[in-house]
Amino acid sequence: MRIVRSIPELRVLLKTLRKQGSRVGFVPTMGYLHEGHASLIQHCRARCDSVIASIFVNPTQFGPDEDFERYPHDLDHDQALCLKHGVTMLLIPEATELYTTGFSTFIDPGPMGQILCGSYRPGHFRGVATIVAKLLNIVQPDLAFFGQKDLQQAAIVRRMVWDLNMPVELVVAPTIRESDGLAMSSRNSYLSIRDRIRALCISRALLATANAFQKGARSASELVNTAKQLLVDLDELQYCELVDALTMDPIEGEVKRLAGLCVAGKIGKTRLIDNVLLSESADPTRLLSLVAIPD
Repeated sequence: MRIVRSIPELRVLLKTLRKQGSRVGFVPTMGYLHEGHASLIQHCRARCDSVIASIFVNPTQFGPDEDFERYPHDLDHDQALCLKHGVTMLLIPEATELYTTGFSTFIDPGPMGQILCGSYRPGHFRGVATIVAKLLNIVQPDLAFFGQKDLQQAAIVRRMVWDLNMPVELVVAPTIRESDGLAMSSRNSYLSIRDRIRALCISRALLATANAFQKGARSASELVNTAKQLLVDLDELQYCELVDALTMDPIEGEVKRLAGLCVAGKIGKTRLIDNVLLSESADPTRLLSLVAIPD
């Protein structure tokens, strides 16, 4: 595994790979890697000849009162995980490498970036869209891999790729969970033992809703209420909404195509997000990877 810290060096190395006919996959991360990230790398490894991963805690997606300064990191662990799972090159740039002096160009994700998490984290998805666009331009992969847990992020990146005619195929992989059901997240490290137990109400609520859907429930209000009844252990429920999983449009009435029940809330000061896909498809996550944007 080659560790790369500069964009020019990476471009030289990528040029060599492409001359060799290598199919390049890309897994962008903010580090403090866990088995969810490992799963993305494995998906990438299965479909690509070369796996490029990045570690960069992006300052422009954090608000002034958020956890940028204390975001967890363990670079030695991250490098070992990437090596173990077959990463070809690991990009670890400094912030000054990506945001040069006078940087002033940002990507506005539009209305999709202002709902759900966007309404609680103003400017967050502006920062996400900008850094993802920059990384995709730098790496120019054939495929890029994202996790279902960040469903809104995946939808925004999909829309951006489509709208801006970026020559990359977006692949969304299923959420990886701890043995107790908690969705894997770098922020889980903030939770005390007691808070972690309380946080399990989120995955229980999502499972109950999925079970209700499988038993025939199709009413959006009924499905949302099923989840809300089990979210009482949260200190703050920010949202529990049923949306079109591709467009993030709210669903009212009956569920007719791929839907996502999305939840965000706080346990203490720790903000957690999670979701479940509701679909009659045996593999609903695969449907998130479609390149075309539905009408």
